Amino acid sequence: MVTRLSNFFLRTLREDPAGAEVASHKLLIRAGYIRPQAAGIFAWLPLGLRVKAKIEAVIREEMAAAGAQEVHFPALMPREAYEATGRWDEYGDLLFRLQDRKGGDYLLAPTHEEAFTQLVKDLYSSYKDLPLTIYQIQDKYRDEARPRAGLLRGREFTMKDAYSFDSSDAGLDVSYQAQRDAYERIFQRLGLEYAIVQADAGAMGGSRSEEFLHPTPVGEDTFVRSEGGYAANVEAFRTAVPAPVPFDAEASPVIFDSPDTPTIETLVAHANAQLDGEFTAADTLKNVVLALTHLDGSRELVVVGLPGDRDVDEKRAEVAFAPAEVEPATADDFEKNPLLVKGYIGPWSPTGAVLGEESATGIRYLVDPRVSEGTSWITGANIDQKHAHSVVAGRDFAADGVVEIATVREGDPAPDGSGTVQLARGMEIGHVFQLGRKYAEALGLKVLDENGKLVTVTMGSYGIGVTRILAIIAELNNDDKGLIWPASVAPFDVHVVAAGRDQVAFDVAAEVAAQLEAAGLDVLYDDRPKVSPGVKFGDAELVGVPRVLVVGRGAADGQVELWDRRSGDRDTVSVAEALTALTAR
Repeated sequence: MVTRLSNFFLRTLREDPAGAEVASHKLLIRAGYIRPQAAGIFAWLPLGLRVKAKIEAVIREEMAAAGAQEVHFPALMPREAYEATGRWDEYGDLLFRLQDRKGGDYLLAPTHEEAFTQLVKDLYSSYKDLPLTIYQIQDKYRDEARPRAGLLRGREFTMKDAYSFDSSDAGLDVSYQAQRDAYERIFQRLGLEYAIVQADAGAMGGSRSEEFLHPTPVGEDTFVRSEGGYAANVEAFRTAVPAPVPFDAEASPVIFDSPDTPTIETLVAHANAQLDGEFTAADTLKNVVLALTHLDGSRELVVVGLPGDRDVDEKRAEVAFAPAEVEPATADDFEKNPLLVKGYIGPWSPTGAVLGEESATGIRYLVDPRVSEGTSWITGANIDQKHAHSVVAGRDFAADGVVEIATVREGDPAPDGSGTVQLARGMEIGHVFQLGRKYAEALGLKVLDENGKLVTVTMGSYGIGVTRILAIIAELNNDDKGLIWPASVAPFDVHVVAAGRDQVAFDVAAEVAAQLEAAGLDVLYDDRPKVSPGVKFGDAELVGVPRVLVVGRGAADGQVELWDRRSGDRDTVSVAEALTALTAR
């Protein structure tokens, strides 16, 4: 049946909604696809649901081709399984938690690993039942601190999440590759550019982890790639570690006066003047004090030494210290730890620690990978207004560990030797993990192998952000007049507009719409009788159906106007020519 705009649930807006920053957010609301309900939460209207269904259809087809079967879980889940895997606490404030009338704890699921694992545990017991891949398309919930950009970063969103179950690691490799290949087909069919990058698994756990990022300036993720093919999210980037440097001939540490030099810039200027050198920030060792709040509520300070020409990357720090929360140390922290001399902290002190024993500050000391054995540094002497030079790693101080929290810069060497890296911004549209046995072990998912022995099942997890993809497609396909959907996901195939004031225009438009529908096309017909042609044209351009057929003053002579929103072409043709052009396959 032809969809008539006169009784279709649609109201368009002439002005951009308040607070909308990116094009997709503005246009999806203005064109009547979604309506905001609260920060990061949207109602879906008929146009939006049509586009969403088209995207989901592509996903379902490729999931079926990859051998996956569809299931569906509730969004409301009990606490117990998430507590067993540790994620009730690990997710922290991101979880929406609630209680029922009896005091039972529940959550709105951010992901469903636990539910999938328990389902398979309940139903399968033998290696003969495997491999298995099942998936769902379901709404997820995360209490984002700063929901923004409409559907690109919301608190309620739709995901496709698939899970594979195998009795061996070799089987997991096969299942993982099948899903990875399916993702490439999905994004290619949807016309989305993507980069596959190494990623951190975060609270999901597991070993191999790759993200599909769509390169875009409005992306929330920074990733790196080299000409030689290396690609990684900055959180997963690993620094190329310098080779150890012999230090037998290095001078002993020397303390020097450095009044009023609490910053790297002031220290470098002072050192060059006093020591008659040509030092740069890269020759200094910056010591940053961070406070970690662990899941049990305890607070721990750590000192991290990194080259003075690098800053702390907050996202890398969050990943490095997860699941603990990370923040800079406060004035109260410094007051409680008198060995921390603010602005003059260092890993060595003539009156402090001995190599291999407690650090000079009495606090756990970690270093950037560039602080390798034999490297010599200018750093704090742990004495107010004093620094030291010729402080050598591995000779004068040792670290309690290595941590990757420093900023990544263009020109840094790729860890695989494939050249230097360039930085780019991207938006995550898919993520594939080799979860391994983390969730199966926590929840007791075992099967009998061919020898009758119980073995723990190994799992993979594969997610696609359905609503995020919709927003990205809208972000990529618009002009100053409105949306321009690709034909593969457009809410309708043709938008027919009756633009004349005479009844003949409406009669011809209705007949053409019926013929297009009979030919198998999905037709939106603007039959509103008391709406001006200008308003109808504006709505057609805003809504974004890529092919528009206008029936106006030439209707009596059998002439119509055919618009191609993608190319901008507008041609006057006969009704017969229009029907032929629109129904051509």
